[in-house]
Amino acid sequence: MSTALVVTSISAPNAVLRSLAEGSVRHGWDFIVTGDTKSPDTFELEGCRFLSIAAQQAGDHELGRACPTRSYTRKNIAYLDAIARGAKVIVETDDDNFPREPFWEPRKPEFTCRKVDFDGWVNVYDYFTDGFIYPRGLPLDHARDTPPAPGESATIECPVQQGLADDNPDVDAVYRMLFPLPFTFQSGVEAVALTNGAWCPFNSQNTTFFEKVFPLLYLPAHCSFRMTDIWRSFVAQRILHHLGFPVLFHECTVWQERNDHCLHRDFLDEVPGYQHNHAIREALVGLDFGGETSIPKLLERCYECLIRNGWVGPEEEDLVTTWLADLAKLGVR
Repeated sequence: MSTALVVTSISAPNAVLRSLAEGSVRHGWDFIVTGDTKSPDTFELEGCRFLSIAAQQAGDHELGRACPTRSYTRKNIAYLDAIARGAKVIVETDDDNFPREPFWEPRKPEFTCRKVDFDGWVNVYDYFTDGFIYPRGLPLDHARDTPPAPGESATIECPVQQGLADDNPDVDAVYRMLFPLPFTFQSGVEAVALTNGAWCPFNSQNTTFFEKVFPLLYLPAHCSFRMTDIWRSFVAQRILHHLGFPVLFHECTVWQERNDHCLHRDFLDEVPGYQHNHAIREALVGLDFGGETSIPKLLERCYECLIRNGWVGPEEEDLVTTWLADLAKLGVR
């Protein structure tokens, strides 16, 4: 199967997982769910391959034994599993995002979109609505910035593509506590691609990665749960821009019926982002990559920077090394 769909969940099969499994069967996608120590003892869902914590730890990937338990980053093992089974495209979402029919359309790296060439933070959500909303991870002092006007439409290669979500979009706890939800984005809006120095956080809720950038899937474990996919996106953007690729954002193909969350706990988990996202961007942009084009080597450079500045824990170094070694064994270089 050339397209794999990846979710991590501690839930028993629910309505979203059943919908994802049914769609995967119809469209020939390999659907993988990674469990954790809190997952049910039995998980049976036609059209889904469930990786229990025991299976992960006994499997072929060393990261399955090295990655912490009770961690969203167990999803990294599912990425490896998908690659081992021949995936050329990996789509990821969460167990509370219902897919719409366009979600199942074949994914292609070439996308017709409007380019945003800018040096700084960009509130991408603003291109898809007249209302006020901003993505989780965007520094709050840029939440009300007017984004730069995009350029003319062009078809370009976009190896990382972020789809939006309706009803409960990916916003931070501050927004959820102060502004009303649900929220619906406009439909039929052309996608935008952030190039060069234009930065916006992207998440792991409706995201597509193509084979040539699979190493960028890596989710860091030794940081806040609410920052793992956000800080992954910062590393990915720095490397993609260095290699001449944009990050694409397109209209909603899912809607979210959000799982129960404690907003106060979410806020506390997001505090490291409020404190450090500006500095992380500046530090990553300041790295001199020279003529290096190896994504694994660039990934190592970025995590050396994050570790050196104390934004992720020193234990992350061994996990990154293990991730890259597992990828190398699978022929991903």
